Amino acid sequence: MRRDFLRRVGLALCAFPNVALMSGWMDAFGAEEEELEERDSAGASGPFPLPPGARLERDIPYGNDPHQRLDAYVPSGANRAPVIFMVHGGGWSRGRKDLWRVVRNKVTYWVGRGYVFVSTDYRMSPQADPVTQCEDVASALAVVQSRLPSWGGDPEQMIVMGHSSGAHLVALLTADPAIAARHGVRPWRASVMLDSAALNLDRLMGRRHFQMYDRVFGSDPAYWREASPTLRITSKPVAPALLVCSSKRLDSCPQAREYARRAQQYGERADVLPVDLTHPQINDQLGVAGSYTAGVDSFLRSLGFN
Repeated sequence: MRRDFLRRVGLALCAFPNVALMSGWMDAFGAEEEELEERDSAGASGPFPLPPGARLERDIPYGNDPHQRLDAYVPSGANRAPVIFMVHGGGWSRGRKDLWRVVRNKVTYWVGRGYVFVSTDYRMSPQADPVTQCEDVASALAVVQSRLPSWGGDPEQMIVMGHSSGAHLVALLTADPAIAARHGVRPWRASVMLDSAALNLDRLMGRRHFQMYDRVFGSDPAYWREASPTLRITSKPVAPALLVCSSKRLDSCPQAREYARRAQQYGERADVLPVDLTHPQINDQLGVAGSYTAGVDSFLRSLGFN
């Protein structure tokens, strides 16, 4: 009911001539919906049917903290298989690697096609700020690359993917090659960012926004710039990127397009895929047959993935 109320208020605001007010409120609504998504998903975790012959290796450590753990879904008979490395969302302060919206449809689809699929946790705010969380993701990625031969995965055929705040972390890691290099991470083939509206914090924090962003990013403009993937692009990014954005939000697609333009200025491919889905649906429905999954597949096929 709360989500329906917020959506009705958002639609009513569309009649107002003050576009800045409407845009700011809808940006806040996107963040509000993100929090509601994770609360609604809290019980939707745990075992689910895997593709025939696939196995799950749970809670592989990549650090000493209990949150520094990852899960690997390995297809039967994998041999130099392509790999998807997934970073969950949750407003930088909640979420889990085994939530069904994060893994179930993606694992069913891609592991069923012979991909290795890895889903990682990382330390949460306020224990770790987003830049530190990005370092966690890099550490996890380095461990995955080292273990891929034992899973039958190909380190040269990796896709790094994230949703929401996880998409922000993937974008940050992709934008600045120095982050991955510090952890010994080798370049990957593609990045897929699923509906982040926080790619330029300078722009986001300078307008009306949800209080969640204040809690996570604080009030220091220097930190906003450090945590802004778009502003961290000062050389060619690590990998070509696909930025999926919800056309039901006002700020997600503009931020995606701004990141894409900046990446292209430095000679890297960056495509934007607007979809008529809500923020939670962009996470949950990837892997379900339809135009959305086909659009992501088309981008990956253009880079040589099957």
